Amino acid sequence: MEQEATYRGTVYPWQCDHVGHMNIMWYVGKFDEANWNLFARLGLTPSYLRNSGRGMAAVQQSITYKRELLAGDIVDIRSHLLELKDKSIRFRHEMRNAETGEIAATCEITGVHMDRSQRKSTPFADVIRETASRHLAEPVEV
Repeated sequence: MEQEATYRGTVYPWQCDHVGHMNIMWYVGKFDEANWNLFARLGLTPSYLRNSGRGMAAVQQSITYKRELLAGDIVDIRSHLLELKDKSIRFRHEMRNAETGEIAATCEITGVHMDRSQRKSTPFADVIRETASRHLAEPVEV
């Protein structure tokens, strides 16, 4: 399912390293911002997380860098929910140069739904599971 972008932004000169491309810390930051937009689509909104005493914690993250991004490039991230389990989700972000359409980097993350007071994983509420299940990406045949 094609999704609306979970992040849009620009690469600023101060985000670039001595080689002239966006430094890896900024890739991670932009992916993190996409996380929260994806979560909100699934019902894991800031108000839900605050009011329910829940949170999300990343337990696995893998980034692949494909093309460099330079100062002034426009960035677009689209996110896809790959897997929904009782207490965890796995999703993938694709960061593109919005002008050229080229994939600059991908990031796959496994996140765990947490009870913040008990500091342990907890099942997703039924309403979250129902909303999230509608956003599951279709399996890709290899």
